[in-house]
Amino acid sequence: MSMSALSIKALQTAKNMVFPHTCPLCAKLMDEKEGCCAECLQSIAAISQYTCLSCGIPLNPTLAPGPCGACLKKPLPQQQTHHLYLYQGVVRDAILAWKLQGQDVALNFLLQAATPHLKQLISKDDLLLPVPMPLYRMRRSGLHHSADLCQKISNIVGCQIDTTILRRTGNHTRQSALQGKARSVNLRKAFMLRDTSSDKLSSFKDKGKIWVIDDILTTGATLRHACQVMQKTKHPIFAFSFARTWHDS
Repeated sequence: MSMSALSIKALQTAKNMVFPHTCPLCAKLMDEKEGCCAECLQSIAAISQYTCLSCGIPLNPTLAPGPCGACLKKPLPQQQTHHLYLYQGVVRDAILAWKLQGQDVALNFLLQAATPHLKQLISKDDLLLPVPMPLYRMRRSGLHHSADLCQKISNIVGCQIDTTILRRTGNHTRQSALQGKARSVNLRKAFMLRDTSSDKLSSFKDKGKIWVIDDILTTGATLRHACQVMQKTKHPIFAFSFARTWHDS
């Protein structure tokens, strides 16, 4: 072995000793040089491929792609709804670390792990619209989480983002503080289109899909109300969230 090869090996050994590889999800030391630890891997729950295409809830394989009973009874404004993960375990921890502490290492790892699926779902010709965040909350957190998620997806897929087409109106109660029907009532007249939206979307016609993006879906009220407003544009609208809550009954 040459001296240069020995030097590189020594430097790599020193690097591993000083900066050992840790699990991107729980920060536990790992012998492996990539990926996450076995415990975290077991905790990750990806959304099943068998879902209602309209609302995104998991379905019995024989019933997929739906529509499910709820969507038959009351169709949603969006054409399709997609999610990457269930909001539980390390996925929940990753989202909370990102939203409450500004730490996105775990979130970025989960997005990178989902790269093949994201590239299959969202094309470079598509347009991503983040669900608008109340201004007072954005000032408090210092980050527009849906817009940040859009940027991360765009970095992977290469698609466009527009943060100006869909806007928020007024200061509504935080959705996480409400339950059931109160969430839907809270969002009435919460969104509107900017006056320039028609001009912006006219140049986008027939180029790709228009996605309304949110970080977490709980009851679906936020995405539903945002997509209802987007229906006024006469474009087919698609909905996406990084994770969704789900309790199998």
